[in-house]
Amino acid sequence: MNNIMNEINIQYFKTAYGEMILGSYDNKLVMADWRYRKMRDNIDRRLQTKLKAAYKEKSSEVLDTTRQQLNEYFEYKRKKFDLPINFVGTDFQKSVWNGLMTIPYGTTSSYLELAASISNIKAVRAVANANGANAISIIVPCHRIIGKNGSLTGYAGGLPAKKKLLDLEHSLFS
Repeated sequence: MNNIMNEINIQYFKTAYGEMILGSYDNKLVMADWRYRKMRDNIDRRLQTKLKAAYKEKSSEVLDTTRQQLNEYFEYKRKKFDLPINFVGTDFQKSVWNGLMTIPYGTTSSYLELAASISNIKAVRAVANANGANAISIIVPCHRIIGKNGSLTGYAGGLPAKKKLLDLEHSLFS
């Protein structure tokens, strides 16, 4: 049995919305997250523990494609992402993240609507927590979740970044 630790390839990616960390493992995207977020340690620990892997700053085809597609999104040239994704979390978290993927570009939803979309209407608070644990920002569009009164709610990249992302998506329609 070998004791070689697996690697999660990571790269730092500066955007006009904030600095991100991109991560790939086994030719799949596992992270496109905000570098300076409150839950940074929790996210890193979850990824490294569940994948039994350590971060290594290194390029990969998946990371190159992710950077390219995010840049196209920021330049109003892409509404949908086409990337191989590996959600690293509990089955419930994965159901929430898959639910987020169904919220169309340019639209918003609430935690209650998201809970209903995954057939778990009573789990609004757990849905909110899973949304906050999302490690693949923008591509898994947690920024599209707003308060039921229309207010901007917490966002790992910060509320100014969330507002800019929502403005970016809405500006194509004006």
